[in-house]
Amino acid sequence: MQGFIALALILGFVSPCLCTRMNVGTENAIYNVIQYGARGDGITDDLQAFVSAFSSACKAAGMSTLIIPAGKKYMVSKANFSGPCSARVLIQLEGQIVAPSRAASKSKLYWISVKYVNELTIDGNNKGGFHGGGRTWWQCPTCDRPKMLFFHSCNGLNVRNLRILNSPKSHVSVNMCNHSTFSHISINSAAASPNTDGFDISRSNNISIENSKIRSGDDCIAVNGGSFFINITRVTCGPGHGISIGSLGRNRLNDKVSDVHIRNCTFIGTTNGARIKTVPGGSGYARQITFEQIILSNVKNPIIIDQGYKISPTDTSVKVSSVTYRGFIGTSASKIAVNLNCSSPGCFNILLDQNNIVATQAGKKTSFFCRNAHGTVRNTFPNVSCLSS
Repeated sequence: MQGFIALALILGFVSPCLCTRMNVGTENAIYNVIQYGARGDGITDDLQAFVSAFSSACKAAGMSTLIIPAGKKYMVSKANFSGPCSARVLIQLEGQIVAPSRAASKSKLYWISVKYVNELTIDGNNKGGFHGGGRTWWQCPTCDRPKMLFFHSCNGLNVRNLRILNSPKSHVSVNMCNHSTFSHISINSAAASPNTDGFDISRSNNISIENSKIRSGDDCIAVNGGSFFINITRVTCGPGHGISIGSLGRNRLNDKVSDVHIRNCTFIGTTNGARIKTVPGGSGYARQITFEQIILSNVKNPIIIDQGYKISPTDTSVKVSSVTYRGFIGTSASKIAVNLNCSSPGCFNILLDQNNIVATQAGKKTSFFCRNAHGTVRNTFPNVSCLSS
């Protein structure tokens, strides 16, 4: 009994120390943009309130939460949120962040940029998001239209449950980021909006885009040079130009892309489905690319390799190899459902497996085209007999 009492007394002194140590670095400080002066009336520029609130959250110890309350529209003229941060920051974005009018815009390259912030989470809780006011910009294709969101050198990003509307140009740019996930993102712009890619990924590794819907006037997702281990899963695309690898080799660049896995995606009324596009004169490669379990509805070019993108096909040094198209099912709006237009060095190890692409219009037949394409066809309609082994 005396031993038990002694142990209880010891724990009584030690336990508070243990608890304190366990809590060190785990405090969650709360910062609200309203407390920093944000008006949320959709007219007043709330830029300084956002920058100040983020700066405080970034400098906190342990974890911090930046709250952007629901029920308000926050006009932000142009913002750059830059790290590194000492805290792991969660941004609860439940309000709407809106861009200024084109006449009042201060942005040329990007409207909102996030740079050098690791382990950042942005959660819209299916309420919040960004409105770029793109319709006034689309009427001026020669203007310096800003891209909407730019993530640069951010590792461990988790961006989820956001609504992103009407960017003047591309919606989300991911550059030099690693081990990051974008999920449950809704992107919506008109089919005729110019250059409004949903996602542009470049020089990034281990990026996942999943459970999202993208409506745009250009590529739903473009995977550009220097990108490896990209996973795109359960994405619905349309309208738009499909999911593209490239374009690669533009301006004679050496562009390399590999280990891209696109699975369980749906294309509705898009101009392309699964596309690889390279520009003559460039160099590099696109390899270990897999498109599988794809649903097509009235897609103009369901499967296309275009090695003469925007230029008449000529020899190119960008090598395309080890590309798999498996489990495509649905309808093609054009006669040519499979178009493998490779340069004279050829595309190699192309696999078409268990695909069934028929014409949208009843009574019509789908066909195929090959140029310097080498690979294997199994259980595929149309048969793509021009693919040489």
